Amino acid sequence: MSLHDDAVLVLKDYEDQAELRQLYLDHLNRHPDGMWKACEAGHLTASALVIDPERGQVLLTLHKKLGMWLQMGGHCEPGDATLAAAALREATEESGIEGLALLQGGPVALDRHPIPAPCHWHLDVQYAALAPGGSVEAISDESLDLRWFDYAQVPDVADESVVRLVERTRAALERASL
Repeated sequence: MSLHDDAVLVLKDYEDQAELRQLYLDHLNRHPDGMWKACEAGHLTASALVIDPERGQVLLTLHKKLGMWLQMGGHCEPGDATLAAAALREATEESGIEGLALLQGGPVALDRHPIPAPCHWHLDVQYAALAPGGSVEAISDESLDLRWFDYAQVPDVADESVVRLVERTRAALERASL
């Protein structure tokens, strides 16, 4: 199965954000190259919020190009078999933490945001990655800084999309523990 086909299945199974989900599906239907950075109409990306529920913290990266605190994530690569694998790869590379595990149940959110030309949109599929106990992070070349934040601190440092992702991740964690 291609990464494009996996993305379609993941999105069809995603039961929230119906309008945005349909926009992603329509994009993939119109653009066979819609998974790749070369697609000038925009492309899907995969990200993961690294979370340590025991400490009540999330790990954010100070993005080198954007100068913003964000979750780990980025472009899909030809070696990625699935969107989930792309999100986990990105989270591992950017956090330096081995042994991350994606929260079961698929993505926790979708977020569409503009980017500079030649591409115009990132259609981000967002997962949650659970950090193993005693995790030690390591800054990657893509980051200016990497820092753990208590849930309550996130609105003070990150934009609304990250705040929503933290809220949706915490809700997914709560559902998973029931």
